[in-house]
Amino acid sequence: MIRGGEPWKNTQILFTLGLVFLCGSIAGALVYRASSQPVKAFAWNDNNKQVTLNRLQKELQLTPDQTAEIETILDDFTMYYQMLQAQMDEVRANGKSGMEQVLNEEQRKKFGRIMHDFRDKQIP
Repeated sequence: MIRGGEPWKNTQILFTLGLVFLCGSIAGALVYRASSQPVKAFAWNDNNKQVTLNRLQKELQLTPDQTAEIETILDDFTMYYQMLQAQMDEVRANGKSGMEQVLNEEQRKKFGRIMHDFRDKQIP
């Protein structure tokens, strides 16, 4: 036992463990992202909704009432998907901005090139 009390109540130990965990998570995510195959992004939009609705209508032989209900569900899904995408874009931008504030000018330039390389590996 450590002198001075219980080690799990020591905020310095907890902070250090949290920081180590966070750094390890970030490093692991970066290595995984850099080594993994790019995945084609799927953007859900009104065109996809209409294609999906047409296919379901034809293959499932939906009634007009069923078609209307499913169209409403797809409209809700499309709006939800677009809101999530906007939130994800904001989270990415905030993360990038926060990291850039920590870096000096030379590091920011290198960071910009690294981020550019990550974007180039993704398939549009």
